[in-house]
Amino acid sequence: MAESPSFFSRVWLSWVCSLRVLFDAEFARRVQIARSTTASLPAAAPASRRRAKAKARRAPARLKDEDDATAQKPAAQTAALREQARRAAALQLLGLLQREGRLIDFLQQDIAKFDDAEIGAAARVVHAGCRKALAEHAEIGPVRTEPEGERITIESVDPAAIKLTGDVKGAPPYSGVLRHRGWRAASLKLPTAVADHDLSVLAPAEVEL
Repeated sequence: MAESPSFFSRVWLSWVCSLRVLFDAEFARRVQIARSTTASLPAAAPASRRRAKAKARRAPARLKDEDDATAQKPAAQTAALREQARRAAALQLLGLLQREGRLIDFLQQDIAKFDDAEIGAAARVVHAGCRKALAEHAEIGPVRTEPEGERITIESVDPAAIKLTGDVKGAPPYSGVLRHRGWRAASLKLPTAVADHDLSVLAPAEVEL
């Protein structure tokens, strides 16, 4: 596109054109046609207006992206809260087993240097405390109610609830001996956590003064 003429060029052009319009009828006719055609065309939008229109056209896409991001936030927040609740429950249960049965002390201890009698005596204490904690805060029952050692038939297999061992071939139903009934938590009732309490501290350090 040609550059717009300068002010002085336009002054000279207007003077030349005015004289030619005055003495050249055909040129005057073309100028008249050009003026009428220009008048019928819409005025060119200023650059600021064009930018505003372009921005308005982009706005729906931007708003859609913002709406999608807003819709994803509650789902992400819900997943984060759910994960936080699971972590808190696991830490609380570990803390209870430690408080009642000293389970973590027992598991973290190197028992290779103790004899069987000492380990057995410690295991009895841990067993009694952990059993008490489970009885108070969880309802636990077997996955299968048949006696262990009995032959049973499995019509369908839930991998989370039944583990097949031995020579596993073909498709169910399966017939085999129940070696372990499994365990299932029917309910879990954990105490309400105290505000600002660090659940990652499973047992506080003890200092005797």
